[in-house]
Amino acid sequence: MTRETEHIEQTAAEPDAAPFTRSERRDRFVDDPRKKSVMLAMLLSAMPGLGQVYVGYYDLAFRNILVVCGLIAILASGAAHRLEPVVALFMAFYWLHNIVDAGRRASFYNQALAGLRPMDLPEDGKTPQPMGSFAGGVLLVAVGVTLFLNTMFDVPLDWLAQWWPLSLVGAGAWLIFSDRRAKAAAAASGQTES
Repeated sequence: MTRETEHIEQTAAEPDAAPFTRSERRDRFVDDPRKKSVMLAMLLSAMPGLGQVYVGYYDLAFRNILVVCGLIAILASGAAHRLEPVVALFMAFYWLHNIVDAGRRASFYNQALAGLRPMDLPEDGKTPQPMGSFAGGVLLVAVGVTLFLNTMFDVPLDWLAQWWPLSLVGAGAWLIFSDRRAKAAAAASGQTES
């Protein structure tokens, strides 16, 4: 009889029995196939977001790669107008932050599996939330229409060089809105539970 089944039988017989001890939880964790390698998560994050995908944080991974791609586009287009060193420094910081974050998340994931840290684990294969898909769809439609107008009707794209910062304003506003909505939903669910 394994230690887990002994504990389940003991808990059924004695409902007030203590849960697994710390060493028992650690022993169960050693053979857990869901365990993530911290070093592999950090190594994969050399490509921004890939380490977070490995651990299961898909939304965060896509945000990371979008930020890095946006910073590279700003630098390559020359749109930073003498702010290239600042943008490049931020990009280097963000890239390194991405690597450290992937390792930290893998470590926290492993601790949560072992029962050493209370934490919500990511759901593997988590489907995107409807509003996230809506925002991505609107963005793709806008880009597609703009490119279509340029290729089919020779509508010039010179205005993009002056108006592209508004896309950052829109993305920031969307993040603020999403954060407020999530906090309001959490507060509402907290009130209904009490």
